[in-house]
Amino acid sequence: MTMPIRPVLAASAAVFREGRVLLARRGNAPARGLWTLPGGRVEPGETLAQAAAREGREEVGVACEVLGVAGALDILPRDKDGTLTAHFVVVSHAARWVAGEPSTGPEAAEVGWFLPSALPTETTEGLAGSVEA
Repeated sequence: MTMPIRPVLAASAAVFREGRVLLARRGNAPARGLWTLPGGRVEPGETLAQAAAREGREEVGVACEVLGVAGALDILPRDKDGTLTAHFVVVSHAARWVAGEPSTGPEAAEVGWFLPSALPTETTEGLAGSVEA
């Protein structure tokens, strides 16, 4: 018997510093090799904003002040036959860099600061809409 797919709640942070947004190139699946905002699953008892700030610390090593919700996106990956394989609901947050220099780790193979008008071409779905001014 297959378990039904249930939506997984996640939070991300569009951390801005001097007009640039911090992105991480994913080192693991899903979306391996794509540039994205630091983010991940919301833990039990954690608010969306707390999750977004925690993911910034854990994934790329920066502290940020979460300013508010920037948007929400459903990620619906499918296999080659079109069958739904997962459902992620990602709530993106606008945030201001507070401290720390971004670093790579198990989840982030590469990190960088980008102008919202000059994002890399290989990004996760919906990224540009999450960082627009």
